[in-house]
Amino acid sequence: MISKQQEKIKTILPGATIGVLGGGQLGRMLANAGSELGYRFVTLDPTPNGPMGQVAEQIVAAYSDAEAARKLAQQADVITYEFENVSSEVAGMLMQEAYVPQGNQLLHTTQHRLREKRAIEAAGVQVAPYREITSVEELRQAVEQFGTPCVLKTATGGYDGKGQWVIRSLDEVEEAFSTLSKAKTELVLEQFIHFSKEISVIAARSPRGEVKVFPAAENIHVSNILHLSIVPARISDVLRAEAEQLALKIAEGLQAVGLIAVEMFVTDDEQLYVNELAPRPHNSGHYTMEACLTSQFEQHVRAVCNLPLGDPSLTTPVVMVNVLGQHVEPLLDRMATEDELAKELHVTAKVHLYGKAEAAHNRKMGHVNVLASSIEQAMAWIERTGIWKDEWSSWNK
Repeated sequence: MISKQQEKIKTILPGATIGVLGGGQLGRMLANAGSELGYRFVTLDPTPNGPMGQVAEQIVAAYSDAEAARKLAQQADVITYEFENVSSEVAGMLMQEAYVPQGNQLLHTTQHRLREKRAIEAAGVQVAPYREITSVEELRQAVEQFGTPCVLKTATGGYDGKGQWVIRSLDEVEEAFSTLSKAKTELVLEQFIHFSKEISVIAARSPRGEVKVFPAAENIHVSNILHLSIVPARISDVLRAEAEQLALKIAEGLQAVGLIAVEMFVTDDEQLYVNELAPRPHNSGHYTMEACLTSQFEQHVRAVCNLPLGDPSLTTPVVMVNVLGQHVEPLLDRMATEDELAKELHVTAKVHLYGKAEAAHNRKMGHVNVLASSIEQAMAWIERTGIWKDEWSSWNK
């Protein structure tokens, strides 16, 4: 039996239905962008009335539910995913019964830090020195080799700082190993890179082999959660070009389809080290929604449907700021009144809220894209609103 995946690469035209594994905020924004092109959407997600389920048809089931996945396949002309913790086994099954242009190999690779690092190295790109860790003694030897601080991570399941332990002395080795071993997955120790900046570049690649990159974003994290994405990134033009070429190299080397976000460390001597990959729309690409000719979400739809890719050019300086649970109430208060501060600073603040029911502390609830004629004006609006005062004081000491 010849699978749909083995058939000739298709172009999926507007009017078709796109199935999405995952129904969070990325799926919601994907559906909003794709519906403007004329596509319909259906999502498979275990949370009833989640962010994407509010704007698209939803199948409520676990990501590992094979029968629910088959139901998704029956309703969709093409299937993609909006985050990488869906079941790669289910994605593999869907490849036999539906059209999944992304395949499941890159999903399988990026779900596991060791596989990901080896794949990046195979593409000819530099990562921070690392060691696989299987025992306390191996960890102790690796920490002695790398020096402190260094970072112990679980190979699977970690995000927003979870599944990580920054080891600052040999005295922490046993506790770090014992704590992270409870995750029942392999562990990896990374040498700490003393970086001056964190940046990311999002590349898009279509089945026809067309590849384009969005401008590099400079990212600032607070408590291991992305706080700001600043575009243009405050780096040299030479480094900017190098980072964008690196993302192209990874997208082509891994034969990605759709988006792939490449997170990088920049050292003081302008060396680039790849930190992580994400084969999907990315938080650091939300700035593209108003600041680029084509958003990352439209570009992902175009890529998986094999349409010509859109122009990713930047049209205005922008700073994206994440809205966490503690920011929702003061942001809503500001939205209810005329924004005199925006007028004073000549900025435009575009609010995106994700429709999540509970505004828990540090939970991502939305983001704001602050458009301005300069990064400084956008940053001034973020600071002077007072909404993000705790984060601002934490990183801007």
